[in-house]
Amino acid sequence: MTGRIVVVPYDPEWPAHFATIEATLRAALSDVPVVAIEHVGSTSVPGLAAKPIIDVDVVVEAPHIAPAIAALQAVGYEHKGELGVAHRHAFETPPGHLRQNTYVVLAGSLGLRNHLAVRDTLRVRPDLAAEYATVKAALADRTDDIFEYIDGKTSVLLRILEAAGLTAAERDEIERINVL
Repeated sequence: MTGRIVVVPYDPEWPAHFATIEATLRAALSDVPVVAIEHVGSTSVPGLAAKPIIDVDVVVEAPHIAPAIAALQAVGYEHKGELGVAHRHAFETPPGHLRQNTYVVLAGSLGLRNHLAVRDTLRVRPDLAAEYATVKAALADRTDDIFEYIDGKTSVLLRILEAAGLTAAERDEIERINVL
């Protein structure tokens, strides 16, 4: 898959964009017990350059995955499946919505723990955040291939996950399924 990869300086409006998305999702999911709606990805880290797309994890317990998927489909989100990542269901956003990557994820799943570990570690480790930003900018300048971009971030992301306390086995699994 190719297409211009754009990494931009941190936008202080991103938290407000997330709040708008969260309100829309909460309204759509009003009949579904939701554990949390998490702003994840680089736009959730103050000061970090990012692709200008808000990443959102809708966290639910196992019995509520199917109802959450159905509720999002009912308001125009297109379910794309797990895309190789167990317990993480990806959605294409309806036209006219803020740019976002939306996932319904199982509470406690490795995919969720990965997203939260990266976000939370980068928020408290400016050294790792700066290194990550440098790597992302260099990759965005060098390639338009999203898979090459993701692969190029792997080594720094694995160090971030190690700093977050994920085990070697968890890091190996994350690398294997490429949920970085």
